[in-house]
Amino acid sequence: MAFIKKTTSPTINDGQHTPEVRDCQTLLTQLSSTDASERRTAARELVGCPDCANGLMERLKIETEISVREVILTTLTRLGDPVSIAGMVECLRSEDAALRNEVVEAMKLLPQEVAPMMLGLLADEDPDVRIFTVNVLESLCHPDVEAWLIQVISNDDHVNVCATAVDLLGEVGSVDAIGPLEQLKARFVNEPYIQFAANLALSRINEN
Repeated sequence: MAFIKKTTSPTINDGQHTPEVRDCQTLLTQLSSTDASERRTAARELVGCPDCANGLMERLKIETEISVREVILTTLTRLGDPVSIAGMVECLRSEDAALRNEVVEAMKLLPQEVAPMMLGLLADEDPDVRIFTVNVLESLCHPDVEAWLIQVISNDDHVNVCATAVDLLGEVGSVDAIGPLEQLKARFVNEPYIQFAANLALSRINEN
């Protein structure tokens, strides 16, 4: 929906919203339409509206139509503002596994925007959130990815979190990861998968 063009004739400031703002409010209202195509259109066109991230996030939490959720996440990604990022981070705690996976994929597209939150998320009290955060790192083009993964395998006591991190280190690790990987093996000496994954990561690093 295109914004309504302003007229050039003088108008009296009566305290009412501008046509552009009225359009944005209409689009936010349209997010609650019973018609999925209308919700999808509204989510797409809200990218041109300021301060719409909260409305998009509220809809995302209850939206059941996959195609609408995809457009909402695309718009949030294009906005990339602090409210959008914080909202996506909150969704990592959702009970909806599909939504969590969709949010992880969206966050991978915002390396610079999500980077400041990585250390906090990797230290979250919920191990599932830490695992999802490592999954975000999988395709995050950021120079600190290896350092963050090394921190995980050096400090995290949860075997599944470390297993997820060591899998990724096998793909992105350098010689800097060799010592931490050896220490990880010593910490989880009775965990067969950690031994296997760490040995595989070390082998790949040594081959490069």
